[in-house]
Amino acid sequence: MANNIPLIVYPTKDLEKSKKFFNTYLGTEPYIDGEYYVGYKVEEREVGLDPNGTEIISYIDVDDIEAGLKTLQEAGAEVTVASKDVGGGLLIAQVTVDGNVLGLRQRAK
Repeated sequence: MANNIPLIVYPTKDLEKSKKFFNTYLGTEPYIDGEYYVGYKVEEREVGLDPNGTEIISYIDVDDIEAGLKTLQEAGAEVTVASKDVGGGLLIAQVTVDGNVLGLRQRAK
């Protein structure tokens, strides 16, 4: 299950302040600028801001989110967010291992 980490999501309490910082830090404007999520594209990576988040979460892309969850559970992770559609057929899920939250993302087919 060797995967790249194409998405990292940071929690933010002050979305406008965080956008100002990340606009400067990343040298670009967000491609998604909503009240529930702000996303930046940086080459093949995405950096997200989540005003409802509580921890930094890195996501890997998988072809089959359920199979990925099963594999990670067998490796000792606990599923903390079952797969769910977050819009347009994009599925996400989250697991926790040793207190760290890690995410899986399955793009719409």
